[in-house]
Amino acid sequence: MNNTDVILELVKIKKYFPIKRSLRQILRFQPPHYLKAVDEVSLRLGRGKVLVLAGESGSGKTTVARIILRAVRPDSGSIILSGEDITNKNDIKTMKKFHENIQIIQQDPYSSLNPRMKVMDIVMEPLNIHDKQGNSKDARREKVLESLRDVHLYPVDYIANQFPHMLSGGQRQRVALARALVLRPSLIIADEPVSMLDVSVRAEILQLMKSLRDKLCISYLYITHDLSTSRYIGDSIAIMYAGRIVEVGQVDEVLSKPMHPYTQALIDAIPQPNPENLQKERHIRLKPAMVAETGCKLYHRCPYSMDICRKDPELYEPENSHKVSCFMYSPSYHQQQQSQQQQ
Repeated sequence: MNNTDVILELVKIKKYFPIKRSLRQILRFQPPHYLKAVDEVSLRLGRGKVLVLAGESGSGKTTVARIILRAVRPDSGSIILSGEDITNKNDIKTMKKFHENIQIIQQDPYSSLNPRMKVMDIVMEPLNIHDKQGNSKDARREKVLESLRDVHLYPVDYIANQFPHMLSGGQRQRVALARALVLRPSLIIADEPVSMLDVSVRAEILQLMKSLRDKLCISYLYITHDLSTSRYIGDSIAIMYAGRIVEVGQVDEVLSKPMHPYTQALIDAIPQPNPENLQKERHIRLKPAMVAETGCKLYHRCPYSMDICRKDPELYEPENSHKVSCFMYSPSYHQQQQSQQQQ
């Protein structure tokens, strides 16, 4: 992927949150401990592409989104948007341009919309903030109606005059999507946008997001814990566990041939409507243990743990464009296995 084709790049992003110490710990001068929410995360998202960031709750996915949006400042690393490093940018002009080009769709359509504002005012709010051309209210109103048409909310005049509580959950999420689209951003962060919707509505929202990507050439960072929706919407996928990326590659490649034990466990956890699966032996079941503080984060839970796993594994690339953070795919491990077979 050429640099001109990359809309967003994260380079070794770190964010540690200090854990509050008790008075007893303070008096004993015990050193502070930190929660490693994001630990050396590097990602690349191409223009007009969808990158899925998947993992269980608490793995650090939303913290990554907040760092990209500059709602949380990283401890180290770089955030590069459209070739420009915006990690430490603070001037108003640059940040205003930044917020025009990147928008977010939040998980909860019930709390993300102001209940005291009509849909017209909700969708028009970004235009009121970022209107550089000084368009009249009628011009901004027409842009709002166009955005509502883009997300298939009909009749648009009727919907525009409704309050959020008058709409269904699916309609509210479409309003949130219309609000994100009204500025025509280059990147939209979708933080579990369909997790709180009925199953019958999820496919409609995902299909709408795909069609808008093709129509407007928008890139998505799609955050989810549901791998069943990842294959439908994603081009590439990054699996995150305990603040680290453990596997990354093309979505079909990763989900059809998972390499990391954690990815295998996530796929095995997907429910399938087949009675025979009740008796089917799973490939891997994770042990219910704590996250390792050093080395591989999955060390205490993985059935394949080795002594070398007490060190930090790198992201190895055993196959083209398919990387995995596991010592079983390191060149030294394969050489060792081959020598043992020869003996």
